[in-house]
Amino acid sequence: MNRGRSSVMALAAIVVAGALAACERSSPPTPGAAAVEQRRAAPTPRLEAPARAAVLEQQLAYGEAKSRNLVGFLAMPADAAEPLPAVIVIHEWWGLNNEIKTLTRRLAAEGYVALAVDLYGGATATTPADAEKLMTGVFTDPEAARANVRQAYEYLEKYAFAPRIGSIGWAFGGSWSLEAALLLPNQLDATVTYYGPLVTDAAKLQPIDAPILGLYGALDESIPARDVIAFRALLTNQLHKNAKIVIYPNARHAFASVGDGDYNAEAAAQAWSETLAFLNENLKLKAARP
Repeated sequence: MNRGRSSVMALAAIVVAGALAACERSSPPTPGAAAVEQRRAAPTPRLEAPARAAVLEQQLAYGEAKSRNLVGFLAMPADAAEPLPAVIVIHEWWGLNNEIKTLTRRLAAEGYVALAVDLYGGATATTPADAEKLMTGVFTDPEAARANVRQAYEYLEKYAFAPRIGSIGWAFGGSWSLEAALLLPNQLDATVTYYGPLVTDAAKLQPIDAPILGLYGALDESIPARDVIAFRALLTNQLHKNAKIVIYPNARHAFASVGDGDYNAEAAAQAWSETLAFLNENLKLKAARP
């Protein structure tokens, strides 16, 4: 699918114009995800990782909710000379905080237009109790969250001219990354879920065309390895999906979150390498092929 080419100045102008235009436009992850997250401690600040390339970034209105604009965080390579593949970034239960913005910048530095959506309407949490309240609000109105993700996809398709679009999320966001594939089964080109709650309904998973990368910890008490193995078998053996489900030894639930007590630097580095290889194959290389 070819959605056009442009210079970096034209692409940057399109992104800004899209933000203005978006302002003018007039079965979900289950509450069981709360049990997955309740044991986690409040996050501590993440150190900013050095970018491999300079990026442009801005707060961005990418759509509308019932009574407000949907405002996220967009980052893209500063030297982009043509439309790039894009990634919808979905935050943990803490909200769209600085850690998620850092991860969004890291994706941009790898050559993607990365749009971090906000499912909490600007709110963030620093305690598990507050995070659970925010997450519960999403569970009570899943259609609003679905509309949020759908509008992010439409923004990247219409205004960034992304030739291919994927999604990525962590924990609560991991469940919504997989939900994006369920929501856009013939449109999304790749989905990455870091230790997101599992979907075990074969009929629900059947329509997904997007390749799936799932990254889990063998010592995750909230998502046991045996359940992850069953999920992998369901996707690959029963449904014959293009799916790679990785289980890291000695890794617990939030192994990739620097601010979490379960952080595992080795597993996090391996998972990030898996993520970049997966996105490269399914977004960059496939976009480049005739």
